[in-house]
Amino acid sequence: MQIVGYDAADGGLLLGGADSRTADAAVDAAADDGNDTTVDDASDTTSEITYRAIDPGTELDYSLGDRHCAGTIHDDSHIACSNPTAPYCPDHDSTWVCARCTGTCLKDEMDCYDDHAIYLAAFAPATFKVGVTKEWRLDTRLREQGADRAAHIATVANGRIAREREAEIAREIPDRVRVPTKRAGLGRRVDTDAWEDLLADFEPIERFDFEYGLDLDSQPVAETVAAGTVRGTKGRLLIVDRGGSTYAVDMRELVGYDVTEGRESRELQSSLGSFE
Repeated sequence: MQIVGYDAADGGLLLGGADSRTADAAVDAAADDGNDTTVDDASDTTSEITYRAIDPGTELDYSLGDRHCAGTIHDDSHIACSNPTAPYCPDHDSTWVCARCTGTCLKDEMDCYDDHAIYLAAFAPATFKVGVTKEWRLDTRLREQGADRAAHIATVANGRIAREREAEIAREIPDRVRVPTKRAGLGRRVDTDAWEDLLADFEPIERFDFEYGLDLDSQPVAETVAAGTVRGTKGRLLIVDRGGSTYAVDMRELVGYDVTEGRESRELQSSLGSFE
């Protein structure tokens, strides 16, 4: 099996494994569906995706093996790739074009005519960002990012207007927060005064206050493991207890690993002390 993806909103791992279909069959099936995915290695295969829920209390017991390209997912099937670059090789490393938009559409034809929400998100203790998403998936998007608090500050008619407004606000408020910053805030509280000061310049339509139930009393250790008792997830961070220590795992760093049932025995760093 290989870890080929993750669900940052609900908490889950996507597992792909080989079956009897060959790479040639995978290419033929993709072509029939109008997909331009290519598989260059004859040893590559396609298989169904298995969803592994990682709810609190779940016991994970996977050993990590070799890591290579996670291939691609198409119509609930995984098309494998044996290229050694992880998590994705150049053939499968794609960035959603809309994520780079600042108001000038990068597609051949603009198609983002849904109502879009512009929001501010807070990450403990005092890191803030601006973002946009389709209005109907605002709550999901905030959970995918692991936001502690958020405020919906405007609704606009389409994605182009939303990206223009986001770019304007991003001159003062960042539009991205890196995972190490989010990990450093685990178990901490948002600086309420700083958050309210930020919102004073806006008129929030709706506010959000998320709880992830992690119940942390010490700073988790950053590790890449897929074994232990799940404490919970916060965005793409997976929190597990193992051997008396608590670990914070960036699930993207798991993508591409071949895994087998059974816990690996390698030595891990112990948890750090309590919060200051």
